[in-house]
Amino acid sequence: MRIAVCASEGAPYVKSGGLGDVIEALPAALAQIAGNEVALFLPYYKKIKEAGDKYPVELVSQYRVMLGWRQQYAGLMRLTNRTDGVQVYFIDNEYYFGARPGAIYGDIDDGERFAYFSRACLDAMLSIGYIPDVIQCNDWQTALVPVYLKAMYRGAMPNTRCMYTIHNIEYQGWANASFFDDVLGLPWEYRGTLDMNGSVNVMKGAIETADLVTTVSETYARELMYPYYAHGLDGILAGAAWKLTGITNGIDVGTFNPETDSALPAHYNADSFVEGKAACKAALQKEVGLPVKPDVPLMVMVTRLAGHKGLDLLCYIARRLLWEEDCQLLILGTGEPQYENFFRNLANEYPEQCSAKITFNLGLAARIYAGGDIYLMPSKSEPCGLSQMNAMRYGTVPVVHATGGLKDTVPPADENGEGGLGFTFQSYNADDFLASVKRCLNLYHHNRDGFRALQHRDMCQDFSWNVPAGRYMDLFYRMLSW
Repeated sequence: MRIAVCASEGAPYVKSGGLGDVIEALPAALAQIAGNEVALFLPYYKKIKEAGDKYPVELVSQYRVMLGWRQQYAGLMRLTNRTDGVQVYFIDNEYYFGARPGAIYGDIDDGERFAYFSRACLDAMLSIGYIPDVIQCNDWQTALVPVYLKAMYRGAMPNTRCMYTIHNIEYQGWANASFFDDVLGLPWEYRGTLDMNGSVNVMKGAIETADLVTTVSETYARELMYPYYAHGLDGILAGAAWKLTGITNGIDVGTFNPETDSALPAHYNADSFVEGKAACKAALQKEVGLPVKPDVPLMVMVTRLAGHKGLDLLCYIARRLLWEEDCQLLILGTGEPQYENFFRNLANEYPEQCSAKITFNLGLAARIYAGGDIYLMPSKSEPCGLSQMNAMRYGTVPVVHATGGLKDTVPPADENGEGGLGFTFQSYNADDFLASVKRCLNLYHHNRDGFRALQHRDMCQDFSWNVPAGRYMDLFYRMLSW
């Protein structure tokens, strides 16, 4: 099967969050399935260009992209050093992608930039004669791919099917009504497809025109039927419920592997984790300035410091937790100033129990996954979440809010650590979160064998992309049978 994946980011080339991790792993997993030919299309950002010999490319096509009344240049660059079966193409346009330093999102013309990219991907496929059986596109940045495919490319791609994947519905791609004519240049009959409350909403257009719509966990797919989670699109999704499904993400088990991770001071597996994690914990406590106490539970969190990550709950209970429990707390991340300041102050107030590293450090993140005992993830909403799976891969027991992918990947354990993979709370409030943390701490302090059995069970789970890739393939074949 010929599969084209279109996305605005993908590790290792460029990444701002979980989407980048998915686009690194999913195409590779699909390419390992016999008979698949996988092509990945990404913007040729300045950061990728400046990597030089790290990502060697060759120019394979040049063409013009129509964007409203404009014609814009596109150069198609093919990566020449990828060896896992995925052919990577970069869409080159100096104005939209090559001359902008800093973050890959956040420019005032993001709508135009990614409308260009969506159409440029389809034109790229035609320019090299790569007519895919299936196009898989992701989030609002490529939401116009299914719209353009249906409206303007059916003659050239009559049998191509399109799957649209929602990674985070909060970001939908809104624009003024004039954007439809000035930038998109679509036939008039598609105005209603994109119109929402008198404005253009490109995610709405993708939901209505894609052959199938997926999201990144089964529970999140169900949650999107409710206004609380859907950010205004619940009615649109209810009308498309017949083609909406959830596929829970995997993680890159090659990268997140305590047996081989080069960032760790000691390596271990599910059979040797007691000694291995003890060594990692001692080294981590020393690294972050906490007292080296092997029998004090170390609670950890690697996150963007943003409200929807449940940090308001943690802020509410943090002092009480440190007063009442013999425990340590370690936070790694950057984000909203109020949370950065709170955890800095907390670390200054409780230097023997709390450390806050307000920075971005992948190596330290890996050491935290390995050295922690308990992983806190009280997210208000979480489409899938990867950190809880990373933590379990390293034998760190998660405490999570039972929402989205957290509910799917962390079934609740009882007070003896049996029957599940971690500790959960149902209602989004601080008291329930505190109670779940205390249940986990009680198991650690009073039933260490039960806690270690839970750690062992976490480490034995298969969080690889093999199962999700198989489910994607099932849906691809389903689309092609229509």
